[in-house]
Amino acid sequence: QVQLVESGGGTVQVGGSLRLSCQASGETLGHHVMGWFRQTPGKEREFVGAIRWSFGTTHYADTIKGRFTISRDIAKNTMSLQMDSLKPDDTAVYYCAATTNGGSLTDANSRSYDYWGQGTQVTVSS
Repeated sequence: QVQLVESGGGTVQVGGSLRLSCQASGETLGHHVMGWFRQTPGKEREFVGAIRWSFGTTHYADTIKGRFTISRDIAKNTMSLQMDSLKPDDTAVYYCAATTNGGSLTDANSRSYDYWGQGTQVTVSS
C-alpha cells in the first residue's frame, strides 16, 4: 500500500508559477510509476505527466509539455510538479497517483493507477 498526500495548491495569476508536492508513505517505492492528473467538474481525470521512481525518467502530456516539470526526491519520498506559465485552462484539482511496482510510464489511463491522493485545488486567475 502507498499513501499519497498532495500540497501546494492555491490561486495564481496567469503567467505565474506554482509548485505542487506529493508526499508518499507506506510501501517502499521502487519501479513504481508516479503520475499527476487533473480534473475539472464534469470532465474525466486528465493525465498531466508521470515519472519512473527508480530512474527519474519522465513523460508529459502534450498540453503541458515545456511548461510543467516533474521531479522526485528519493530521500524525502516526495514527487513535485513545477508549473510555469500557467493559463486559465490549467485550473483544476490536481491529483498525484502511483501504480503498483512497475507499470508503463506512458500510460495516460487513470485506471492504470492504484493509489491516489486527495487532490489539491489550483486556480489560475486572469
